[in-house]
Amino acid sequence: MAEHFDVLVVGAGPAGMAAAQTAATHGLRVGMIDAHAHPGGQVWRRDVRHGVPRTARQAIAALSTVEPLLQSTVLAVQARELLLETPHGSRHLQFDSLVLATGARELLLPFPGWTLPGVNGAGGLQALAKQGWPIAGKRVVVAGSGLLLLAAAATLRKHGARVLGIHEQAPAGAIAAFAWQLRHWPARMMQAVGLRARLAGIPYRTGSIVRAAEGARGLCSVVVEGPRGARRIDCDHLAIGYGLVPDTGLAQLAGCTMDRSGSHPVVAVDALLRTSVDGVYAAGEACGIGGLAAARVEGRIAGHMAAGALADASALLPEREHARQFARLLAHCFALSPRVRQLADANTIVCRCEDVRLGAIGAFDDARAARLATRCGMGACQGRICGTALAELGYFPRGGMRPPLFPARLATLASTGSHPFSNDNRGIST
Repeated sequence: MAEHFDVLVVGAGPAGMAAAQTAATHGLRVGMIDAHAHPGGQVWRRDVRHGVPRTARQAIAALSTVEPLLQSTVLAVQARELLLETPHGSRHLQFDSLVLATGARELLLPFPGWTLPGVNGAGGLQALAKQGWPIAGKRVVVAGSGLLLLAAAATLRKHGARVLGIHEQAPAGAIAAFAWQLRHWPARMMQAVGLRARLAGIPYRTGSIVRAAEGARGLCSVVVEGPRGARRIDCDHLAIGYGLVPDTGLAQLAGCTMDRSGSHPVVAVDALLRTSVDGVYAAGEACGIGGLAAARVEGRIAGHMAAGALADASALLPEREHARQFARLLAHCFALSPRVRQLADANTIVCRCEDVRLGAIGAFDDARAARLATRCGMGACQGRICGTALAELGYFPRGGMRPPLFPARLATLASTGSHPFSNDNRGIST
């Protein structure tokens, strides 16, 4: 028997929390679903030593009338119903309105040595440090692109790491233009100043990329190429990431139209965050990478819309546009250099799960043919890493999604029984 909610929100990051809290102010039954044990998402991930920022604590405290459905993974969606897997079994939840606040994943791009132990995503190593990974005293190089590098470096230093340098692929002119434009966002400018103060003494190099990671059984050094040539840096860890990619799997499964004009699909929404599916809204990074401010205001808009409060949602549109202007500035100033897309050679592993090298897939015209011949994308991550990287490199566009979205217990799949999840062409086949 399915439980009924007026509004279900998928994602407990800043956008999801804002959506759930806002919808609940209208007196509705609101559930907030997330795979983690605590709300906050990746941005406000709980730090075992330092907790969460004050803003996050306030946002969490405001969720008192929202029903938390944590440690729960959405496997399928159909006809205003979700199938969840929880630590205690499966759950079927019905909804009148659904808000997709599924966030984003880190963009990892292949280069020689990127699969060595000791090489992590910038956000990945930041998350590990927050969860107690022993990073104190370790020599860390931070590289890639975007403001996440600064946040990751600050967290790593806070946990005792020796951050040897931050290497940003964007050129100096682009970074200078970004810094100048920050005057239009005073709060953002103050945050940037504070962040740089916490990183005092750490070199920040622009136009600088990691060409290779070196080591026999684990990372020993990286080769960094900048405006003055290449040099080798001895280190214990490399934290590298090239920005974020919207997580749109659930939206695709729900039948929402995607905007595929860029390298990676985003959920197509109108000004009030309505998707092409009636009763389904999207907010935050799933609509395009926009940062914390955009995520929070879009969460509030989506929460009002899910509750049918059109006037309240419309009043927030100027704030949303201001936040999205900042997102467009980020995308322009931190656009990836062609050099980054040319780092992998034919011998570079692109699918880490199945050890497939770039040279093995170059002869194929589509992802399906490459997958059948090489098993690229058929490992544990189900193509989330390699498929996204290959799309960024210009090989294959990311295709559609099939349930279940994530690995699931057989008992969960069996629970669908004669339920429509099991016999629709987008349902689960047992």
